[in-house]
Amino acid sequence: MRTGVRRGGAVLVLALLAAAIPLWGPSAALHGTGEAAAPGAGGTALLRGVLFAALSVSLGELFTGRLADGLPGAPGERPSRWAPLANGVGCAAALALASVVATGNLVPRDLGQIDLGGLYASRDGRLALLEVNAFLLAALCARSRRPGLQLWPLTGVLIAEALRAHLVAEQGPLTGSLLTLTHLTCAALWTGGLPYTLRVLRLWRGGPASAALLGRYARLAALLLAALTATGVWSALRRMPPGTVLDQLTTTAYGRTLLAKVLLVAVVAVLALWARVRLGRSGDPLAAAAPARAEVIALGAVVAVSGLLTALPLPIRWS
Repeated sequence: MRTGVRRGGAVLVLALLAAAIPLWGPSAALHGTGEAAAPGAGGTALLRGVLFAALSVSLGELFTGRLADGLPGAPGERPSRWAPLANGVGCAAALALASVVATGNLVPRDLGQIDLGGLYASRDGRLALLEVNAFLLAALCARSRRPGLQLWPLTGVLIAEALRAHLVAEQGPLTGSLLTLTHLTCAALWTGGLPYTLRVLRLWRGGPASAALLGRYARLAALLLAALTATGVWSALRRMPPGTVLDQLTTTAYGRTLLAKVLLVAVVAVLALWARVRLGRSGDPLAAAAPARAEVIALGAVVAVSGLLTALPLPIRWS
């Protein structure tokens, strides 16, 4: 009982710390840059981070569940699914973000300011409505007899986010959207897959199947990290030309936040390597649990910083 209370308290503290990143991050990132954030940037960043987290939990469960199902001789027990709740939370976050779009990208002060009908008149509004409906459909699928069907509406959320991040007027919007789609997909599978993997390992209490599952996840996570790195670097260079990157990483809010994200991902990679080394030395998957749990916490910080990144002014394209 005491262990459960301590664990719940630790999760609550970590959640509050993660929420502090997007809420107070804009003022810290913008300090001394001469840039100005949009009204309500902290709230928007928090909602976007919640949306990313919900998407990661649902996709990660599908991803790791498929890995576990494909293991020969694996136990039939599976931990309870968090996807129904995650999709509901994602729907609420998407609805709140849609209300911001419906008021001209301003935080609404009362319901009378929200023009839901106006959402159909703009590209951002239609994408916001698509995300709300997709999460709602995913929540229904997650509670059905075929929870795997939620993959399709969740893919719709990924596509909508990729399109939203790149304006039609920008140079090469299709390339940018494809890069963002790949980046978001890999990030969601990695971030959401690890917590579910650890929950499966705890339920299985070690053994050959547990080691096989963790090893399979670790190999795929390495590929996901490579894809994340490649798409992240390419996307950064599209927004910050090579000759300006070093300057903008320290003098713009977007660059500073991007640098913080890169450092956090590096920490995550080190923790993942540490877990893999401990697994290889002992053969006991539970020996890798400690660095893997630390990796989950670091991945949560990455999600929070990613939400902050979407609410900051885009970097300056110096010629």
